Amino acid sequence: MIKDIFHTNKTNRLIRVAFTMLATMCAIHSTQAQQTKHVNPWTAKELGKLPPIASLTDGVWLKGDLHVHSSHSTDGVNPGPERHPVKTIIAFAKSVDFGFIGITDHDNHVLGDVEHHTWADPDFKSDSVLLLYGAEWTTTRGHGNTFSAKPYDHQKFYDVRDQRDANIIAVKKELGIHVSANHPAGPKDHFGFSYDLVDAMEVWNSALWTKNANSILIWEDMLASGRRVTGRGGSDTHSPSELNYIGTPTTWVFAAKRTSQGVVDALLNGRVSVSANPFAPRVEFFADLNEDGKMDMMMGDNAKSTGKPIKFRVELKGNIKTDSTYTVNVIKDGRNFGSFKMSGSKPVIEFIDTPKLIERMYYRLTVEGPPTNYPQVPRSAAITGNMVALSNPIYFNFDPEF
Repeated sequence: MIKDIFHTNKTNRLIRVAFTMLATMCAIHSTQAQQTKHVNPWTAKELGKLPPIASLTDGVWLKGDLHVHSSHSTDGVNPGPERHPVKTIIAFAKSVDFGFIGITDHDNHVLGDVEHHTWADPDFKSDSVLLLYGAEWTTTRGHGNTFSAKPYDHQKFYDVRDQRDANIIAVKKELGIHVSANHPAGPKDHFGFSYDLVDAMEVWNSALWTKNANSILIWEDMLASGRRVTGRGGSDTHSPSELNYIGTPTTWVFAAKRTSQGVVDALLNGRVSVSANPFAPRVEFFADLNEDGKMDMMMGDNAKSTGKPIKFRVELKGNIKTDSTYTVNVIKDGRNFGSFKMSGSKPVIEFIDTPKLIERMYYRLTVEGPPTNYPQVPRSAAITGNMVALSNPIYFNFDPEF
């Protein structure tokens, strides 16, 4: 009798354990079923028709410097009214065959300060160098350069500097200006605003290439997020120097027209590369979308992927050292895709990859090789080292409305 009761209790316990396990498994299955029903509303979807890609031949490459200070800057770096006059800057730009120059003095176009107004300087004119209307927007949250093909009300942009980013963006749109983040990772003069505010960022500041590593990381973050932020250079020079001066580095733009507006448009569209100085080689980056042997897009351009292999082409132009070898480093979505050697009088390399069909992707380049002498700034090549040039990305599946 006792034995039978014990057996019955043991059986009941086993049954209860079995039912508990079954209930747990059903709950897990139910949870998994519910999870599989979830749809992420932000999952990448196939884009509609993208804007057509502009001509790869109807345009002109122009070089210049987009971060230069004159004696008018009010930051105290240029003691004396003739330390770095506008006329000296423009004459130097002309001497190295610049197509444009951005004199970006620190917020001196405000509060009626006509005496120190760069644009009002009688020497702010040139018959050969395109002069952009710009300034360095100097705030407690960071620095940024403004660019325009025509004069604008900088006072209005200066007044809103301590407001919420959304209000700043609204004023920027009202003024119709191009805004670029300066030295975004600087220890004291970083860029602490939303990158929704900017059209470009300074990824190469001054001749000392190695100081830009953190700025490159920020750029990669912005690209990964879906922002097509143009990478540009700027010497940030305040006065003549043998180490760092106008053109260290040099920014190149492929402008549809040789006008100030053409330069600003190219900056916005990302048809931009950067070289160590005005005499260093320029890198050009193309892709063949339809496998017809002809290049269909260049750096800065955005296209829908076909899911098929695409041929990319890299060309080095300008002052090539024919007895040397250059190394092209391809960065794909922030990671090293591969390194390729190029040499000869017309260095060219090609590579093939297949961008994902729907998800956004980008490819960009850096080029390393022998330094190029810059006679007007003789010590700059030594501190730039083997960094020769960089490109902006070629994009796939980036939403133009992002």
